[in-house]
Amino acid sequence: QTSFYGRFRHFLDIIDPRTLFVTESRLKEAVQLLEDYKHGTLPPGVTNKELWEAQKIKQAIIHPDTNETIFMPFRMSGYIPFGTPIVVGLLLPNQTLASTVFWQWLNQSHNACVNYANRNATKPSPTSKFIQGYLGAVISAVSIAVGLNVLVQRANKFTPATRLLIQRFVPFPAVASANICNVVLMRHTELEEGIDVLDNNGNIVGSSRIAAKHALLETALTRVVLPMPILVLPPIIMSILEKTSLLRSRPRMILPVQSLVCLAAFGLALPLAISLFPQMSEIETSRLEPEIAMATTSKTVVYNKGL
Repeated sequence: QTSFYGRFRHFLDIIDPRTLFVTESRLKEAVQLLEDYKHGTLPPGVTNKELWEAQKIKQAIIHPDTNETIFMPFRMSGYIPFGTPIVVGLLLPNQTLASTVFWQWLNQSHNACVNYANRNATKPSPTSKFIQGYLGAVISAVSIAVGLNVLVQRANKFTPATRLLIQRFVPFPAVASANICNVVLMRHTELEEGIDVLDNNGNIVGSSRIAAKHALLETALTRVVLPMPILVLPPIIMSILEKTSLLRSRPRMILPVQSLVCLAAFGLALPLAISLFPQMSEIETSRLEPEIAMATTSKTVVYNKGL
């Protein structure tokens, strides 16, 4: 996973929607198989393919810090199936104030839960912090989206067709800005308390606020890149497709076609965005707090960036 292509292939496994249907007994089998491999007690006849499949199942379902099962809709493998209907709603044309508020609220609620479920969980976080972060993220998203829509509607210089086209692109700056707020607000306790950093042997060296800043910055950048293809490509593609004789003569097909376009864009964007940085990121100990640099002989340490 030191290369982008390697991470891309890795995250294609993690976001595979088929892992959503893995049963509890199959998950236990996969975890046990990996434990047997770790302790050198593998049953005879177990192939490498079976071990990699077990690793895929575990990484897609179990949180690396808590070893607890992540709730299905908030796993990375559930992000596309559960998020695509929300994206379709965000990109619906001729939205009212109420519908804009509703879809932005639903999107940021979903994002908040995904951010929390896939956070660095080496330090406990109280529920009150989660609620504060959630409210901040939702208020920022709705405020930006509504504000931009009002500005576009009041821009008299634009023709109705141009205004409609611009309105279709409003969700991107609103969602991208709110996604940054969402990540920072949902995980700001990491900045206050730091996150665990580990040496080459997997031993905890200490708790670093500097590593937490890097983790949040990297995650925030992925949350800006992620909505680019999802919220920019579909409006462009749909504005072209809607001019075709097929959709002009069959207006009822517009929503199903837009849903397919959004699904394809989401399927492309998610693995590309989360592959920008490795989940277990590496940082030089000399760049961290002096007490951490003094606590280990390792030149670099790793930390869970979160997804």
